[in-house]
Amino acid sequence: METTQESFPDNGLATEPVLAAAAGVATGRPSRMSLPAKGSCWYCEKPLDSVRRFCGKPCADSFDEEAEFTR
Repeated sequence: METTQESFPDNGLATEPVLAAAAGVATGRPSRMSLPAKGSCWYCEKPLDSVRRFCGKPCADSFDEEAEFTR
């Protein structure tokens, strides 16, 4: 946990640690949005269009959970 002073850089604006973590910057691992669309769900392999990466939120959440255990 950082103090209030540490959360404000020299320019006086608050940093956004949540956005950095969502992008995978703070954790050192790629975010699920950085995965290329491959035509099937990255978790269950269900066929998808050429834009989506997961068939639904349960598969996306399971993918994240499994990635957390394997890092």
